[in-house]
Amino acid sequence: KEDATAEQRQKVQDVRDYIHTITGFKKIIIEEASRNKGLANSVITGVTKVINDYGKVIVVEDDIVTNPFFLRFMNDCLDVYEKREDIFMIGGHSCNINLPWWYRKDIYIAHRSNSWGWATWVDRWGKADWNVSGFESLKNNPKGISRFNRGGMDMFPMLKAQLEGKIDSWAIRWDYCMYKNDAYCVFPVRTLDYNVGFDGSGVHCGRVVDNFDAQMYDEPTYNIKLPFEIKNYKKVARQFHDFKSTNGAGYPCLVERVKLRVCTLLKKFANIVSWW
Repeated sequence: KEDATAEQRQKVQDVRDYIHTITGFKKIIIEEASRNKGLANSVITGVTKVINDYGKVIVVEDDIVTNPFFLRFMNDCLDVYEKREDIFMIGGHSCNINLPWWYRKDIYIAHRSNSWGWATWVDRWGKADWNVSGFESLKNNPKGISRFNRGGMDMFPMLKAQLEGKIDSWAIRWDYCMYKNDAYCVFPVRTLDYNVGFDGSGVHCGRVVDNFDAQMYDEPTYNIKLPFEIKNYKKVARQFHDFKSTNGAGYPCLVERVKLRVCTLLKKFANIVSWW
C-alpha cells in the first residue's frame, strides 16, 4: 500500500522471500504486484487469468489449511458437475449445520458461494456481473431480496455494503451472479479445509471464536453424484440458510428479516390502495 509503514513493507518482503523457497509442486509460477490491488480485485484478476488459460480453477487463499483429500474432491467435482448448468461452484469448507437425522449424503447444496477453498469453470465465471448492474431493481423488490437471501439473511446487507463502498468483497458479487442464474454451490458434509485467519491479525476479519469449526473428512471415500431430483438437498439448504443467518458476518439478521417483512406488507398495502 502507498501508506505502508516500514514494518508492513518488511512483512510483505518476508512473504515474498518465503514463497520463493516452496518446493514439492510440478510447477510454481509467482506473480508479484508492485502495489496492493485490494482483496476483491486481487481475486477477480487472478482467477480470471488462470481460468482463461485452463478452463477451470481451484482457489486457496492464504489463511486456509486443507485436508489431504481437498484437491481430490475439487478435481472430482469439477469433472462430475462440468455439464450441470445449475452448479456454479464447488466449496471446500462446510460449517457445523444441523443436518436432518435421515440425511446420509456426502454433499449438500446451497444458494451461496464459499470462498474458503473453492473451484469453478470458465463459462460460469464469465457470467459474473462485477458491477451488479441490477442492484437498483433488486433493492426495491422484497421478493427478490428474499430470494437472494436464500443462502442467509446477511447476504443482501453485504451486497448493499459492497455497493456503498463499505466492504471489498468479490464473493458477495459472485453470490449475486448465482442468484441471477438460480445456481448452487456444492459443499462436502464434512469440511475439507478450515480458516486460520480469525486471530485478529487480518485486515478483513477480526477475532472470531470457533463458530466455523466443523468435522473434517478422515478418509478419501465419498459419493459426490448429485441427482437431478434435488428435493432433499433443498431441505438441507434451508439448514444452511439458518446457520448463516445466525453465525454469518455479524449483520443484524433478525432486523433485516423484520425490515423485509414490513417492506413486503407495505408494498401489498400500496397495491391494494392503488387498485381501490
